[in-house]
Formats: sequence, structure tokens, C-alpha cells
Amino acid sequence: MIKFFRSIPKTPDEKLALRNDRFLLILAGVLTGFAFPPIPFPVTAFFALVPLLMVLNRREKLIDLNRAAYFYGFVTGIISLYWVGAYTVAKDPFLMAGGGLTIFANPIFFIIPTTLYYGISRFGKIGKQNAIWFLPFFWASYEYFYMNIDLNFPWITLSNTMANFPVFFKIANVIGPLGMTVVLLFINIFIFKIWTAWKAEKKIDRFAVRLLYPFLLIPLLYGIFSTDTTPPKETLRVGLIQPNLDPYKKWAGGNLDEIIDNYFDLTSKAVKDGARIVMWPETALPVYLLNGQYDAQVLKIHNLVDSLNIHLMTGMPHMKIFQSSDRLPPDAKTFPDSKIRYGSYNSVLLFSPGDRVIQQYGKVKLVPFGERTPYIDQIPVLGDLLKWGVGISSWNVGQDTTVFKAVLKTSLTEREVKIGALVCFESVFPYYASELTNRGAEFFTVITNDSWYGNTSGPYQHKEFSTLRAIENNRAVVRAANGGISCLITADGKTISSTKMYESAVLVVDVPLQSGETVFVKTSSVFPYICYGISLFAVIFWIVGIIEKKRIKEKK
Repeated sequence: MIKFFRSIPKTPDEKLALRNDRFLLILAGVLTGFAFPPIPFPVTAFFALVPLLMVLNRREKLIDLNRAAYFYGFVTGIISLYWVGAYTVAKDPFLMAGGGLTIFANPIFFIIPTTLYYGISRFGKIGKQNAIWFLPFFWASYEYFYMNIDLNFPWITLSNTMANFPVFFKIANVIGPLGMTVVLLFINIFIFKIWTAWKAEKKIDRFAVRLLYPFLLIPLLYGIFSTDTTPPKETLRVGLIQPNLDPYKKWAGGNLDEIIDNYFDLTSKAVKDGARIVMWPETALPVYLLNGQYDAQVLKIHNLVDSLNIHLMTGMPHMKIFQSSDRLPPDAKTFPDSKIRYGSYNSVLLFSPGDRVIQQYGKVKLVPFGERTPYIDQIPVLGDLLKWGVGISSWNVGQDTTVFKAVLKTSLTEREVKIGALVCFESVFPYYASELTNRGAEFFTVITNDSWYGNTSGPYQHKEFSTLRAIENNRAVVRAANGGISCLITADGKTISSTKMYESAVLVVDVPLQSGETVFVKTSSVFPYICYGISLFAVIFWIVGIIEKKRIKEKK
């Protein structure tokens, strides 16, 4: 690690080359950062990586390639993820530390594809010029791997740059987001090949040009001309509540009844406008409502639901006590001075009229450091060292995906409607969202609270990423956000109606109900494992090459 960051004395020519490389890497990072929301320049993703490829092409040592990849990832993170530490809000020291760690740690994972690229180019007997064609699959492998580890923060995956270009992204309902990552990387490689050929020989690389056209035109034409084979005929009137509560004051406690009364007033307005189901945002009430201490408040909510004849879905902390007969999850906690085991979850609860059974779902994808300390199960002492001031950094991992079921009056009839709920950060995980579609979800609701990050890029990026989930799954998405943006996004990625940031608002929308599965949903696991297989192939080539090189050396 020290060697990775250590400055090595260089000749004047080497220093000049290094300065040029740094300029190119900064340019690549800035162009990539500009492709992410809310900056409306997604087309920069088509050529943003060309400067990076130029640097990788002329570096020979593995450490030099990985330094370039790290620096590129760091610059990209500074542009796109500057907000993660909530530096503009309450200056929470733990949040700031976690945000800083994310900006510095996130780029480390960029060395995975460059390491594989080095291995196959150096020892795979195919050379750099051919090895570059494998890079898109290595990159996609890194993105999928990153989505599925405890340190996951796949916010700046390459396909997310298309959030403001839904027409081009629509083909992702066939090839998936990793397929879109591969498409974007190939476009960058073709442009790189065209540029280098012209710069070296003043010639057009006709092969790269011929390939560039279909990679650009096929997604674009598909997005323009493809039509939904099962257009929605049925809608459900949904009320979205945006209370705009200060999350720091809310978690300070002492004003629970005031908060509830505010939600009740806003809910009544939504019902007057015809809402059949009402959504409150993430952790709407800052208490474990169902732990036995708040029976009066629970009864008030049941009475509200019964009197208005509506369903109420809300984010809420939830605690589960495990009985001796229960299968204990690996992260179950123990009460002090007791043998009683429990789990605390960032949950979604569904209250139904005339029914005292409350449907529950515990968030599965937790924000590293913000909601859960990574690898705390393996290294428990980390839980004592790292605690967030608002006290929600030790959630347990939810035990299963859940599709909520509610008997609701739609535009056509009264029937059971299936709802897929994603809690905040979960909406960034495409393969997790697709599981809800597999289980029959007819639309998605994103229950979120982005107010921790103030009026920064974060809430706007988060909202736009929901357009990707809508397109991939051919499902409408509604967002109920504490401080905004609450909205309806249709299956083709269009935002029909939305609130402004940091206003108290009620939004009532007619949500299309849809069934069926896209090609992506049906085959979601196929493409990631194809990329894994190609990466494994590269590793095998690397190992075989090293062995052969060693044998040749021994013979000499």
C-alpha cells in the first residue's frame, strides 16, 4: 500500500509524461462526473473514458495502471459523491467521516478491471491491442461484485450515467444495467481506437467505425420504437406524503404526538383527493412503534386507517424479538444483562382497514457506515468504535424480500394489488429490485429520506436512479420522500408529477398497474455470470502465462 502511493524519482521526460497523464485522468474523471445527475450531460459518458484508456495504453507496470485507475475513480467521486459526508447540513462527525472514507475507499475497487486487463495483456499472449476488448466485461464484473459485498456503494456505476437519457437506456430492459455498462465501455473503446489511429497515422480505423454505429444506433432506435407489449389499463390512486421534517430534530425525540398529528393532517388531504393508499416516508416516526411502549399511537393509526378506509404504508423502525424456536439470523443482537435475542430493522409497515395484522419488511441493502458498520458480524468490536450520533447505525439486515399485498379499489375493480417496496438506498440496486418484479410486484414504491444531505446533488441523483428501475422492470415507481423529491415515474422513465425539494407537500397520483416480466427480469443473473466467466478466463490465462514464463526462464 505504501508503495502504491509513494512518489518515485523521475527524469524530466518522465515528469512531463506524468503531468500529461494526470491531466488526462482528471479530464476523464470530470467528464464521467458530468454524466451523472443532476448535471444534464449524459452523452459525455460516450467518450469520458477515452483519456483513461489513453493512459492505460501507455503504462506497462501493474502498479502504474492501478494508480491511474484509482486517481480516475477519486476524481469521479469528488465530482459525483462530494455530498456523501453531509458537510452542508448538521456536520455530524460520523457521517462526515463515513463520507470521506467512501470518497477515498470507493476508487480502490476500480483497480479490479485494470488488474485483470494487465494480466491478460501481459501474460495472455494477446497483447494490449486485443486485451482492451475484454475490459468492458472486467468492468461489469467489478460493478456486480461491488453490489454484493458489505462495503457496497454502487452509486457511480457506469450505467447510472444514463438516468437523464432514458431513451438510450431503455434497452436495459433486455440487457440489464451491466449490459449497458458494457455498451458504454465499448463505445468509449471504439472512439479511442478511432482517435489513436488518426493521431498516429492520419487514418480512419474503419473497423472501429463500423462497430461504433450499431452500438450507438441499436439502443437509440430500440428506445424510440419499442413499445410496451402489455400497456397498463388499470391505475391506482396513491397519496404521497412529504412532511419535510428535519431528520436531526426528529431523532432528538420528544415530539412524537406532534409528528403524528402532522402526518394525519397531510394524510386527510390526500384522501380528500381520492387516494386509496397513502405512503409515508422512510422512518416516518423515530420510534419502535410496535415494541409495546406506543400502543396508544398504534391505536390512533389503526383508527385513522379504519375511519378513512385507506391503506397506509410507512417507513418505520421495527424490532423483532426472536423466540427459542426461531432460526436466528447471524447478526442477531442480545439485550444487555439478558439472553433475549433481537433484531432492529429499518422497516416498511402496511396498515390495512379492519385488520390488526400489520405487514412488515426489513431493509436488506443497508448503507455502509450510515446504517450498518461493514463486517460487524466478523469483527464485533467495530460496532463499539463506530456509532452515529442519531443512533441508527446498527440496523440488522432484513431477512427476505417482501411484496406487500393489499385489497384496493383500482380504476377498474376492487382486488388484491401487489406492491414492491424499496427503502431508500435499495433503489440503487437493480438486481435486488428485479426480485420484487419476479415476485409479482405491480409497481414500486421508494420510501426514502434524503434530507440528511441537504440541497446537494445526492437527492437529485437518487430520484433519477429510480427512472432506471422503472425502465428495467417495466414498472411505475412512486417515491415518498421526507424532504423531496416525491414523484411518479412511469415505466418508460418519464417523471409525470413531482414535488420540490424542502417543502411540505401532498402529491396524489394515478399509478399504472403492470404485470409481466422484461427480458432483463427473466434472465437477470445470466449476464453477470457471463462477465464473471470471462474474467475467470482472463485469470486462468494470467496464471498459465506466468507458469509458462517461469518454465522458459528455468530452461535458460
